[in-house]
Amino acid sequence: MKTILLIEDDRILRENTAELLELSGYQVFTSANGKIGIESAKEKLPDLIVCDIMMPEVDGYGVLEALSSNESTQHIPFIFLSAITEHKAVRKGMDLGADDYLTKPFEEEDLMSAIESRMAKAKILQQITTNNEVMVKDPDEIGNLNQLKNYFDDSGEILNIKEGDTIYEEGARSINVYLILKGVVKCHTMDEDGKELITTLHHADDFLGFASLMNDAVYQESATALEPVELAAITKEQLNEIVTENHIIPLELMALLSDNISDIKHQLLQMAYSSVRKKTAQTLLQFAEIMNKDASEPIKISRADLASVAGIATESLIRTLSGFKKEGLIEIEGRNIRIKELKILKYVT
Repeated sequence: MKTILLIEDDRILRENTAELLELSGYQVFTSANGKIGIESAKEKLPDLIVCDIMMPEVDGYGVLEALSSNESTQHIPFIFLSAITEHKAVRKGMDLGADDYLTKPFEEEDLMSAIESRMAKAKILQQITTNNEVMVKDPDEIGNLNQLKNYFDDSGEILNIKEGDTIYEEGARSINVYLILKGVVKCHTMDEDGKELITTLHHADDFLGFASLMNDAVYQESATALEPVELAAITKEQLNEIVTENHIIPLELMALLSDNISDIKHQLLQMAYSSVRKKTAQTLLQFAEIMNKDASEPIKISRADLASVAGIATESLIRTLSGFKKEGLIEIEGRNIRIKELKILKYVT
């Protein structure tokens, strides 16, 4: 049975996550802070470590540094689990040598997928070592998606896009792929009647422009900044070289694209079968999540964009928003919408 060390100071989250991992067939050890976690890792030598960042005694960064400098623990796969979502924080964790970085609140599938992929990678590396192949790790080696993001940040062209400006247009020759460093981007296309349909929303730390890696491919949709956006761009040729030289990244890209397709299917089902009220409520919550807004911050978004994502007429959306306002679920000031009753909005039918 594979073992996992979970280092988390929040008791309820620690117990719930440990139970989830145990139900998935892992033996779980837990530690309530970083100092205890370091000692436990050295004693138990788990197959994988999941660690919070903001903790008393020693924070997650300190834990990773301590274990990375210890010969017996430096090769244990390490996943950060944190409420810190800023790109710089993610970058710092990956630069220290973490294998993955998940943000709270997390989906059960995302955590299990991260654990399984890191376990699989560790097994592959172990097999290579067992076969007496010499492994010399290049400090510039790109071994996973997070290291690929670091490459975008270090070597990519930095672009600043104004709110409302186009990043690329549907049908244009595909030259670059992008990593969003700041801001929110909508990807959209036109239907037969010339109506704009928003296909996906992307936020900081998302890739953009993976329509195709073929040399003469064109973008299958347009991308527009919903707010001031900062991007890191590399050419498709650069990405192809990286993918060709690494056998882990293609698998992770396939998993990422598969997750994106699942999200789009869920959105299509919602558009097809949900009521107008539920579509409107879920779309508001989706924008709030993508734009990292809590209940105290307004969402600044056009009614047309909201309606496009929800899959309803703009007039119907405006009427529904007015109804939500009368019910006290939201506040409206111009384009700004502030969610007042988050829990009630989640269960609108």
